[in-house]
Amino acid sequence: MNFRARTRRRFVGVVAFTLVPLTLAVGVGWAAATDNMFPTYVNDSHCWTGFRKGSPCQTDNRDVYFYMDSHGEYMLEAVDKKTVNAAIDGEYRPTDLAFHYDSTPVFKGSGETDIVYQEGSTGLPDSVAGTTWCDAAGGDGVDCDQQFIRVRGAGYYTYARSCHETGHAVGLQHGDNSNPRLSRTDSRLGCLVTPSTGHNDLGANNVTNINATY
Repeated sequence: MNFRARTRRRFVGVVAFTLVPLTLAVGVGWAAATDNMFPTYVNDSHCWTGFRKGSPCQTDNRDVYFYMDSHGEYMLEAVDKKTVNAAIDGEYRPTDLAFHYDSTPVFKGSGETDIVYQEGSTGLPDSVAGTTWCDAAGGDGVDCDQQFIRVRGAGYYTYARSCHETGHAVGLQHGDNSNPRLSRTDSRLGCLVTPSTGHNDLGANNVTNINATY
């Protein structure tokens, strides 16, 4: 589902809430505990590009092509690739998203690989285990053609953290950027809790938001 369709879904929910009794609105309103899919009414900023700038954005469509860096400074070790694949298989493939591994990644122009996983600490503050950023924003200011995930090496690529950063790469936000706002440690955020070692599973709230968007 593109952003325009998702916006219509939201407006339908708002209209129903405004014009009909509360008992009916509950039945047709947003089913998730919170809306934590970018953009939210709390965090409606533009999808900005650049390392550690702005907010994670939506990916550009339901077919998600991903690549795990296989050489050079940001190469993932075999055990980390296995962990990323396990998190994608266990948490994201059961959703309406369709993940595909891209063995010949594209970094410029049309058809860029949607998510690129890196292993390394360059540019990460000592207190940060991993980060996700948009490198090539789409034209509508909401989605991103290519997002990067960078996670420290030496055991930082856990299942929970892979789930967390992949969630950001498809647009899921932390609790304080959700509507209604939740604590960053609220268990209803599933693997999007902070710190990102808290939960392995994606959780019903995130699945609802993903499936309503894509």
